[in-house]
This record gives sequence, structure tokens and C-alpha cells, in this order.
Amino acid sequence: MRRPSPLPPQGGKPADAPLRARPATPPREDAPRPAAHEDLQETAPIAPLFPAPGASATPKTDTAPAGGGEDLARPDSDTAPVGWRDVWRAARSRRKALRAEVRRFTVRQRRRRIIWLSTAASLVLVTIATVGAAYSPLFAVQQITVVGTSQLAAADVEAALDGQRGTPLAAIDASSIKAALVAFPLVESYTLEARPPHELVVRIVERTPIGVISGAAGYTLVDAAGVALSTSPTPQAGYPLVDAAGGEDGVAFAAIGRTMRALPADLRAQVTQVEAKTADDVTLTLGGTNTRVVWGSADESALKALVLQKLTATRPPDGVAVYDVSSPEVPVIR
Repeated sequence: MRRPSPLPPQGGKPADAPLRARPATPPREDAPRPAAHEDLQETAPIAPLFPAPGASATPKTDTAPAGGGEDLARPDSDTAPVGWRDVWRAARSRRKALRAEVRRFTVRQRRRRIIWLSTAASLVLVTIATVGAAYSPLFAVQQITVVGTSQLAAADVEAALDGQRGTPLAAIDASSIKAALVAFPLVESYTLEARPPHELVVRIVERTPIGVISGAAGYTLVDAAGVALSTSPTPQAGYPLVDAAGGEDGVAFAAIGRTMRALPADLRAQVTQVEAKTADDVTLTLGGTNTRVVWGSADESALKALVLQKLTATRPPDGVAVYDVSSPEVPVIR
């Protein structure tokens, strides 16, 4: 016997209306016959398709989750609230992780930067130490050495530079040294050399006197540039008498200067007089025999000096009146 269906009434019929008997369908001969007890099983209740107003669409269940854990389907109202400390901890953890990643990917760049900074710091320290030591009393001048003098007295030059003692080698005042050496006309040029820890070397190049010029004040010793080196009432021994048209500023004197500087020391010592009216007629006089040397212009003075030296060795001046080397390729002896 079948039970009534729990479905709600449809079509406006009352709930207790009798069910209309369905026509019996003859069973098929080949269909299996149901068990004898199937008509006695109860039919499970069927959930309504359209829930009533106010009812929840999701059916509740009383079944507890497996494992005894908390109900994951618990309403949001039962979840614990998130505090500002939890947010702060999460942000701090995120920052730590970000910094760790940055450090991991920039380790080579940081090593290179450390190497460069260490090198630069070392160079700065070495520079500071060097400069500090150079300007300290550890490298002060205690000894002054003058070299290259033959006509000047080295002791006089050292005495003139005595004010530099006690000055650090790196702080030597070049202008004061120049002012002290100007008092020596024989000094043509000079160089300074510092020899740590305490020595200052002054290398001097002296002027080369070429002769004496007669004037109202006496006889003035001059060099090839016409610089007056000294003046005396009588001619200084060992130097020829210079007679140049136009004085020390003329072209004739410049030619004489170039000629005298080109002569070897032994020939220069034999010259007692040199004269020139123009730049192309320089004439020398050798002492003792009064032999004249026709030099001509100052061009090719080095070659002319070499030819004259060979001629005097072949034909000594005591038997010669004139050596003409104005054309060094074809010299003439008279």
C-alpha cells in the first residue's frame, strides 16, 4: 500500500483531497518482478522546490565535521577580530622579507661599492699623511748645497740663502731665492732640487764672459748677452777687448757674442781683441803674434771653430799672418 506524497498541493486543491487512481499498466512479460518487500519501504522526504518566505535556502545539518575540528561553515559574526598589532606584525614581516630579497640580489654591487670606498679612503689617508709629513718639521731644510760655480764663491751663495734653513722642503719660497741670487750677476740660471729629508741643492749655470768693453767708468766685463758682470779701472786679464759698432745692443755685438761662445777654451784664451762693424765682418786677433782671424758672420760658427783649431795645429800662429775661415769649406792661410 503506497503512502500519500508529501508534496504541497497544486492547482488549488485541498490537501486532504483523495488521490485519483491511476490506471494500472499491465506489466511486461520480460520485466523483472519487484521484490515482495519493495512496496513496504518508506519514501524519503523530498525538500520543497520553493522554500517558504523567511526560510534559509541552505538546509542546516547537525553533522559535526570529521576529526573533531571547528565548524568551517561558522557565520562571520563568530570570527575573531583582526587587531592593529596583527597588521603591524604582518607589515614588519613583509618588510623583512623584502629587505632579505634586496640584499640577496645586490650582494655583488655592495661588494664592489665596498672595494671602491676602501680604495678611495686609503688614497685619501695616504695623501693626507704625505702632505702632512712634507709640511712638517721632519722635512725642514738644514743643509744648502751650491753646485756649478767656478767664478762665484759657493760659500757666498750659501750665505745668501741662509734664510731658507728651517723651512719645510715643500714650502720653499722660490721668489725669495730668486731675489737673493739676483745680487750675483754671474748667475745666468739656476734650478732647485730637494733631497729629503733636510738638503736643498741649488744648481747654478754661470754666465760666460766674452770680453771687456772700455767705457767712461772703466772696463766692464760682459757676457754674450751684454750683461755687465763687473767693472774695474783696468782691463781684466784673460779677456779680450771688445770693439762693436752700435754698442751692446747692436747686431755687431750679437755676432761677436755668438763667435766667442763657439770658440774652444784654448783658442778663446789666445784672443786678445775682437771687433766687428757689422754682423758679417767679425775679426779676431790672437795675442803674442798679432795674427788676425777673419771670421766673417756668426753663421756656422761651430764649423769655423773646428777648422781654425785644425789650422792652428797644422800651421802655428807664429808663422801665419791671417787665418781666413769665413768660408770654412775653403779656408785660406796667409
